[in-house]
Amino acid sequence: MRELILSACIVTGFVLVAADASAQGRPDFAALDANNDGALSQEELAAAPDVQFASVDTNGDGVLSVEELSAQAEGQVADRVERMIARLDANEDGVLSQDEIQNRRSDRAARMFERVDADDDGQISAEEFESAKENRQGRGHGRRGHDGGKGHGGGHGRDRG
Repeated sequence: MRELILSACIVTGFVLVAADASAQGRPDFAALDANNDGALSQEELAAAPDVQFASVDTNGDGVLSVEELSAQAEGQVADRVERMIARLDANEDGVLSQDEIQNRRSDRAARMFERVDADDDGQISAEEFESAKENRQGRGHGRRGHDGGKGHGGGHGRDRG
């Protein structure tokens, strides 16, 4: 019985990951509104996983193949790459230059240096380095629960973007 439940959970997980892999895998309002009345009923919302499964099951055979799941993953990667280029492309030419990427790295490095340099002396001592390392390990890889003596307030999340 346990194995059956575990197998069902694993399959469900794969289905949900595949269905949520990209915007293409998420049904829109129209797809969920099965009776086209312009509103979603509880029954229609309850059927959302079936609609998602069907959107991934592109050949309609009722099972998800490696090809169908891979296509969803490829769609997700393509969407993420497009968003990354849009976010980092400073001159809006549709491509990323080494300078655009390097500027991003420099900005992140400067912010990180500022957070770690607790005494604002323009250098990171061994103690500051170890303290930052301990904070990172103790806070879940990048989450800070205090301001490191900088007065910035607590609870900073990971730098993204």
